[in-house]
Amino acid sequence: MTEEEFKAGQVLLFDKPLEWTSFQLVNKVRWLIRKHYKIKKIKVGHAGTLDPLASGLLIICTGKATKTIDILQGQEKEYTGTFTLGATTPSYDLETEVDETFPVGHISEEDIHKATEAFKGDIQQLPPVFSALKKDGKRLYEYARSGENVEISARNVHISKFEITQITLPAVEFRVVCSKGTYIRSLAHDFGKELGSGAHLSSLRRTRIGEHEVTNALDLDSFVNDYLSAED
Repeated sequence: MTEEEFKAGQVLLFDKPLEWTSFQLVNKVRWLIRKHYKIKKIKVGHAGTLDPLASGLLIICTGKATKTIDILQGQEKEYTGTFTLGATTPSYDLETEVDETFPVGHISEEDIHKATEAFKGDIQQLPPVFSALKKDGKRLYEYARSGENVEISARNVHISKFEITQITLPAVEFRVVCSKGTYIRSLAHDFGKELGSGAHLSSLRRTRIGEHEVTNALDLDSFVNDYLSAED
């Protein structure tokens, strides 16, 4: 691919690795393009953050295609992952240590499947306090890490599909199709409450954004080989 094609605009699908931030992957792609073409500047951005502890589809746009980021961010998303029942964490995932444990012996497989019904359709959801949302010019996770209490407003989200794919207590595997702004970590936390227990998100993978599937996504090696190989 030529420098002009990157500047004209490309929509690239990447499979973000675990423990990378979305920002790190964008920076790496930008650096690779700049290095290959020996250019000082090119616009590169992503369409929807994935947490470091999540893997899967991250759409990265270059050049003039960065103007489509808002449209891409607004599209329906699909996730698969695992809830661990019987324990909560302040971040609702594995970023922080378990702070409380609960019994799970009262929970049947039927209960678990039935509990999904409470979260389908239009719902109100509280974002995790450990999130990058801003309040009064400050990230929520900054308040959380400094021990400050902050009031968080619920937001409207839509969950069109929520199914349980496997149960091996305390692990519950799931698939969710949802709107922009849905926090799967909050869904894990609220799902535990619905079951009269606790829960946190122990793995997450984004498999789709709109019509874009992670099965068509690149890793960094394939990006270098397929897009930055020697020009004809």
